[in-house]
Amino acid sequence: MAEHSEESKVDQLVEKIKGELHGDSSSSDSDHEKSESSSSAIKAKIYHLFGREQPVHRVFGGGKAADVFLWRDKKATSMVLGGATAIWVLFELMEYHLLTLVCHGVILTLAILFLYSNASTFINKSPPRIPEVSISEDMAVKIARSLRYEINMALAVLREIALGRDLKKFLGAIAGLWLVSVFGGCCNFLTLFYIVFVLMHTLPFLYEKYEDKVDAFAEKAMIEIKKQYAVFDAKVLSKIPRGPLKDKKH
Repeated sequence: MAEHSEESKVDQLVEKIKGELHGDSSSSDSDHEKSESSSSAIKAKIYHLFGREQPVHRVFGGGKAADVFLWRDKKATSMVLGGATAIWVLFELMEYHLLTLVCHGVILTLAILFLYSNASTFINKSPPRIPEVSISEDMAVKIARSLRYEINMALAVLREIALGRDLKKFLGAIAGLWLVSVFGGCCNFLTLFYIVFVLMHTLPFLYEKYEDKVDAFAEKAMIEIKKQYAVFDAKVLSKIPRGPLKDKKH
């Protein structure tokens, strides 16, 4: 009897998951109303990865940055990836140090500008125009506020996970940290950063190109994952005693 009740509970959760992804298809409307709203209903049932409701280009901001990520501006994207590859080769393969590179670059730049400024009077050319660069107070405040907001959000999520209020976030955090630790053991931080940087400039382009196939596969994968989680929740997690999920309101 207990196993039969657990199976019925799992089936109900699976049906609920399918209803959330596709929406309730049953309605008591007439055939005339269905024909009028057929196009909007089809659009509402289309599943997009990560619940995306806008085009990929709009998700990335729709500006020059989106053009670079999605290879709309191939020249700029090639320059960005080429520069990142050059930096990785310089530091990883040639074992150049960051502080040494910065110091040598500043020395070379200052020497060229100093010599050109003094030699301009002898070669009858105007001295180089070096713009004044400074960080405004408003920009510094905006940067500090944005960093403060992101840090507070991260701390709030960590606190919520530590208090045991959200099991899904806890399992997601554990899985994510474990994957990062595995990749960190295989390569150093610079190589890991370079791999992530290259993936950021290739995966969005490939996703936009094969969007329909990826969304269809992701939809099936999400249904299967939620189904397995429902089974795991019904058979294991629901039997674990938990504390109060919310603080008591006085």
